[in-house]
Amino acid sequence: MSPSDTSTSPNSMTPGKKLEGLVAAAITPMTPDGQINLSVIHQYVDYLVREQNVKNIFVNGTTGEGLSLSIQERKQLAEEWVRQGKDKLDHVIIHVGALSLPESQDLARHAAAIGASGIAVIAPFFFKPTNKDELVAFLQKVASEAPGVPFYYYHIPPLTGVKIRVEELLDGIREQIPTFQGVKFSDTDLLDLAQCINKNGSEQFAFLYGVDEQLLGALAVGVNGAVGSTYNYLGRKTKLMLQAFAKPDLALAQKYQFLIGEFLNFVIKLGFGVAQTKAVMTFVSGIPMGPPRPPLVNASEEFIAKAKAKLDSIVWPDGD
Repeated sequence: MSPSDTSTSPNSMTPGKKLEGLVAAAITPMTPDGQINLSVIHQYVDYLVREQNVKNIFVNGTTGEGLSLSIQERKQLAEEWVRQGKDKLDHVIIHVGALSLPESQDLARHAAAIGASGIAVIAPFFFKPTNKDELVAFLQKVASEAPGVPFYYYHIPPLTGVKIRVEELLDGIREQIPTFQGVKFSDTDLLDLAQCINKNGSEQFAFLYGVDEQLLGALAVGVNGAVGSTYNYLGRKTKLMLQAFAKPDLALAQKYQFLIGEFLNFVIKLGFGVAQTKAVMTFVSGIPMGPPRPPLVNASEEFIAKAKAKLDSIVWPDGD
């Protein structure tokens, strides 16, 4: 299946358009009592497009607490993102990975039915695949439930513990998964990533990097774009980095990466996870993202005050 014939649904985003550039890893807004809050997603879409210049979204992933949500909640969120993103977003990618194969297949069928632009799957991480063949067999069983939908493998070994190299995984993968379109690569192994791009450049796969503070390094080895949580609130700045790199103005691109890294280094030292990302997005966008789902706990008031002061103190090259 070529990138030009990957969309069959009448209400999908932009049929045939290759996934590249920045993809915001969607936060799942919640009410103060911990229920998903669908009512702010229309506002969230408009904010991403207008304020951050980001038109691609990755729903129900790590940042979205996807594995902490019920199957019903994941479907409701997917439906709302597709509905609100219609005619506004270029791509709505739905993460459908689960520990249970039937649940993952159910989510894949649902994503296809609602017109998602793509689906992504992480490796199962309790009972784990031990080699490439076991992993591909699992992915194939999910992908085959959505035969008209582009499929992406979500590689995140720091969380799954599945360390099968993507270079190995990609060897011959289209023969088993015809809808395979690319990888969300959330690992610091730039050697593996570079080998993937070197060996598969002619396949037109999308290689999307998932470690925001190292994006410039990944650009240097040839990624097409990136999926990350910071693009929710630093999307516009990261786009300026991408533009500088493309010029090429490496010195300017470095300035942006160093400043983004300065903020992330600061908050990581304070303790930075999904809960803290929700807090940062709330104060930057003004859209209430609410608390995380247990076992995660709310960001502290001290964290919020320090993170806000740090972000406000950064002087960006574009003068903002």
